[in-house]
Amino acid sequence: MAEWNAKPFAVSCGDPAGVGPEIIGKSWQQRAETGLKPFFAIGNIADFENLAGVPVRKIEQPVETGETFDEALPVFHIHNAAAAVPGEATLDSAQCSLHALEIACGLARSGDAGAVITAPVSKTQLYKIGFRYPGQTEFVSERCGIARENAVMMLAGPSLRVIPMTTHIALRDVTEQLTERLILARARAAEKAMVRNFGIARPRIAVAGLNPHAGESGNLGDEEQRIMQPAIDTLRNDGMDISDPMPADTMFHEEARRQYDVALCPYHDQALIPLKTLHFFDGVNITLGLPIVRTSPDHGTAFNIAGRNIADPRSMIAAIQMAATAVTNRQIYDH
Repeated sequence: MAEWNAKPFAVSCGDPAGVGPEIIGKSWQQRAETGLKPFFAIGNIADFENLAGVPVRKIEQPVETGETFDEALPVFHIHNAAAAVPGEATLDSAQCSLHALEIACGLARSGDAGAVITAPVSKTQLYKIGFRYPGQTEFVSERCGIARENAVMMLAGPSLRVIPMTTHIALRDVTEQLTERLILARARAAEKAMVRNFGIARPRIAVAGLNPHAGESGNLGDEEQRIMQPAIDTLRNDGMDISDPMPADTMFHEEARRQYDVALCPYHDQALIPLKTLHFFDGVNITLGLPIVRTSPDHGTAFNIAGRNIADPRSMIAAIQMAATAVTNRQIYDH
């Protein structure tokens, strides 16, 4: 392994009352067959000590990961408390998840960790302890000195990558936020990410229309003509390979997906429904526009199954694998 790609990955525990510790432990168990690069968990070591078949070892510094990883899951212990009760989210478990996230970002920014992978958190509990961000993405972007609007959420699986141009807002507010400026920013971030993180020299970008049938030439809504097309024309004049607004109901079948590398969608569910239909168990959330690599499983805390040893680790494994792909491609691009 080249020296510039040797830093272990930091995996924040998420809310320890959820499935975060379990899927981290199961990922470590499958490290060999899935080709995972060395990583360490950040959280309360008590939350990892009772995982079935997962030996754990406390580390003081990320650099200790390499000498530990083959025999035990390295845990960067940052929260002294009793183990969380599975399925019972508390203010203490939220505090642990926030502290782990903060430490992970700091280690990546300092160069001690090669990437950040974030397990799922409970925003409901985080809000109760003063968390003031829509989600982990916005928190990470601020810690990296990046404006919220410049941190872009991409959801990716083996056969589809999507970017919702607007995210966690009411559907009625989408038309107000879907501006020409926003479309330009999201498309440029997508193109740069495809080149830098995925090694695609000339990305093909598809754009979903907002309205049924992409507005049917203005008969079913004019946002495609009035807002989206001018932005697309500007991007195409700049040399980008980007489509006109396409009917969303015909752009996600298998043959259509072969025609593009990433799809831009005006609103949240338009992007996430096809992604989760195709890749519910191996979808990954990757944040674009950051100076660090950050990925996350594309699912929640699953409090209802926490502690039952039935959580599926495939999305966490995919998140670690995608982080490795992005780190490698970034280093190739930068060098």
